[in-house]
Amino acid sequence: MTKSEFNSPAFRKARLESEQRRLLGVILFALAFAVIVVVRILLMGSRMSRLSLLVLLLFAAYEFWVYRRVGRALARGADLPRPWRYGNTVLESAVAGFGVAFLANPQISPDYRALANPWVPLFFVLLLLSTLHLDPLVCRVAGVVSTISYLAAAYHHGWRFIAVLTSEAAVTQSWVCYYAAAILVTGFLAGAVSTEILEYMEAALREAETERQLQQVQHDLQIARSIQRSLLPRVRPQIPGFEIAGWNCSADDTGGDFFDWKSLEDGRIVVTLADVTGHGIGPALLAAICRAYSRASFNSRDPLPSILQRINESFGEDLSDGRFATFVAAVCNQERGEVELISAGQGPLLLFSAHDGEVREITAQAIPLGIMPKLNASASAVLKMSPGDMVLLITDGFFEWANPVEEQFGTERVAAVARRVRHLPPEEIIAELYQEVLKFSQGTPQQDDLTAVVIKRVAADVGQPATHSIAKADHDRPFLATEQSD
Repeated sequence: MTKSEFNSPAFRKARLESEQRRLLGVILFALAFAVIVVVRILLMGSRMSRLSLLVLLLFAAYEFWVYRRVGRALARGADLPRPWRYGNTVLESAVAGFGVAFLANPQISPDYRALANPWVPLFFVLLLLSTLHLDPLVCRVAGVVSTISYLAAAYHHGWRFIAVLTSEAAVTQSWVCYYAAAILVTGFLAGAVSTEILEYMEAALREAETERQLQQVQHDLQIARSIQRSLLPRVRPQIPGFEIAGWNCSADDTGGDFFDWKSLEDGRIVVTLADVTGHGIGPALLAAICRAYSRASFNSRDPLPSILQRINESFGEDLSDGRFATFVAAVCNQERGEVELISAGQGPLLLFSAHDGEVREITAQAIPLGIMPKLNASASAVLKMSPGDMVLLITDGFFEWANPVEEQFGTERVAAVARRVRHLPPEEIIAELYQEVLKFSQGTPQQDDLTAVVIKRVAADVGQPATHSIAKADHDRPFLATEQSD
């Protein structure tokens, strides 16, 4: 494991919990050993067995004290230093060595006391449980210390390594070497097992951390989504002679599209729609910035091309290379029954005529926002609208949604839907358009954000002839910024 992972709170907690399980195993083995000794005392009344029982109970009490200390460290979120673990390992090995050296059955020949000794298995139990230290080096140290402790106990009973090298060595002395080698190998095997455990734990911790980060990202995205949704208008703007509705559906939790409307002081309504390149959290932030600049820029004094240029200058300063936004603004005038429209790269925009059922495309008057410092926008278009006429401002997510054979929905299908549902309210027109796109896609995933605004002319006495035309804007009419209409 890396140093940062080794010192992480999650790993420290897991290691302390593992240490508690190790200590519990040692305590249970010591108590089981003590029960066997009690049975031996009852059957044989050996004084040596009584001393063994006392040592085992003291050893179990010590391990229980260590267990409590580890529990306190776990509750505080602290850790036990490695030197302390080494010291505890040495002490445990010393207890096993003490048992082999001084608690052997005196009735057994000295040559066999280091072999036929009930305390020898304690070495292997301690080494087996040492894997739960989750520290391979501690396991190896435990193996070395246990080997030395066992050989010291054997030396106490008369074993000599030099004698093993001669032909006069007893078979029992050779078996002491075998036991010692087995203890040493067990310690290193425990270290290898501990290494494997650490690798699995590392993978588990990484997976858990990744899952936690993903959950945090999802939580943050949900907050960002709720904030972005709160920036969209909640109700229809109120302007006699027009019905206006908008709708947005992001491809991800957040998106780069937005629509908005705002009441001007002279009674007109300005409707805006924009599409920032890409979708996700980055474009969502840029869309919010673009919306803010848009709302701050519209007033009733300046012509639309000038306002669009001002938005472009402010918004362009916040964009990185390769980023831009298409943008369209439509000003609805109830007195004249017309819509003045200007587009910065947003299109195609569709104008439906109720008189002849014709759907016309309105081209953009300028390049998208943020590409060049100067837009050099041409004059805005003024749409003289009759009752039943409507303007569709929609982003390219509708046009470009493809079916399984990679055929796009396209402009003609959008126009066909507009003709078929022209009699419906704007909200239902958008809903029908969305359902048609879904049906056409045949289950292919949504790749881009969807945003639509429908501006529909309804019957009203506006003092204008009921004709439909596209004309140049009258830039002498003023704008004045006010708050968004409810």
